[in-house]
Amino acid sequence: MKFKLEKTCTDCAARAGEITTDHGVIRTPIFMPVGTAGTVKGVHTHELYDEVHAQIILGNTYHLYLRPGMEIIEQAGGLHKFNGWDGPILTDSGGFQVFSLSANRKLKEDGAHFRSHIDGSKHIFTPENVVDIQRTIGSDIMMALDECAPGTADFRYARKSLDLTKRWLERGWKHYKATEPKYGHYQSYFPIVQGCTYPDLRREAAEHVASLGADGNAIGGLAVGEPAEVMYDMIEVVNEILPTDKPRYLMGVGTPINILEAIDRGVDMMDCVMPTRNGRNGMLFTPEGTMNMRNLKWANDFSPIWEDGPAMVDRVYTKAYLRHLFIANELLAMQIASIHNLSFYLWLVGEARRHIFEGDFHSWKTDMVQRLGRRL
Repeated sequence: MKFKLEKTCTDCAARAGEITTDHGVIRTPIFMPVGTAGTVKGVHTHELYDEVHAQIILGNTYHLYLRPGMEIIEQAGGLHKFNGWDGPILTDSGGFQVFSLSANRKLKEDGAHFRSHIDGSKHIFTPENVVDIQRTIGSDIMMALDECAPGTADFRYARKSLDLTKRWLERGWKHYKATEPKYGHYQSYFPIVQGCTYPDLRREAAEHVASLGADGNAIGGLAVGEPAEVMYDMIEVVNEILPTDKPRYLMGVGTPINILEAIDRGVDMMDCVMPTRNGRNGMLFTPEGTMNMRNLKWANDFSPIWEDGPAMVDRVYTKAYLRHLFIANELLAMQIASIHNLSFYLWLVGEARRHIFEGDFHSWKTDMVQRLGRRL
């Protein structure tokens, strides 16, 4: 994998670049749609290409490991062939999903022991076997196994958690270097900076991660209960240390405002389930703010969902029609809203990239944040 830094702002840390993988080029800053179980919910592959204009999508190691299982994925020739997506894929290690199963998991030195949410069966993720699982999935970018501690964790817990994550990282990195891809394309391995909301721990973690010289680096453990301003502070602390010649991936964040603030602080890659999850519940993101499509005010609004939107659904369907679909509990409502929200997120990071090149990103971002915070 190669990363070329093309432009950096003079009045903030925002930057634009290109990541080259064996499955294609990713122009940063970029938002990555989440395809948890091998699919971005409610969105066809051709729509991801033609409507959303996605450049990279995510798969989830935990969910794919449990269902359909690695035997099926390997027989298919990897996730790219299994789900028909020819572009780059990033997989997480499953660490966050195991963290969310707090009642059904135990973290030990050897790894994360957990019970399946599907049938209660017992499993373990180790730093080594999550590399092997992601080798079988065939993602272009693999993530290290870590513990994602709660945003409200006290220092003692955060210290213990980070020490475990660092030991796991050393083991995972060693195993990554000792193994080979299965399907003939190169796979990167990104370590993850943890440390909760404690600047000293974040600096220590960032220095450890940077010392490995990996193809890229991730920032985890944010947007898990801490205030937004604390999250922004931690991003600044970490990005002062992470190398500038490698892409920086902020995991699981977030709202459109979060994304712009992260870009402002030097983040290159982001993902979140919010565009599709909120879309399925009737919330649409637009350049002028958010719309609740179940509200009566849209019942006779026959204007397009987004007149200048990049996706066909934005221009073909009206607000009144989309509201009708939601009120009638039609599945098409969720599909239209998901495509719209994803295309908006990709438009937003595309505009951020354009303004970085034009040299006015910070002022544009400040104006956009004010607009995005409105409820229409």
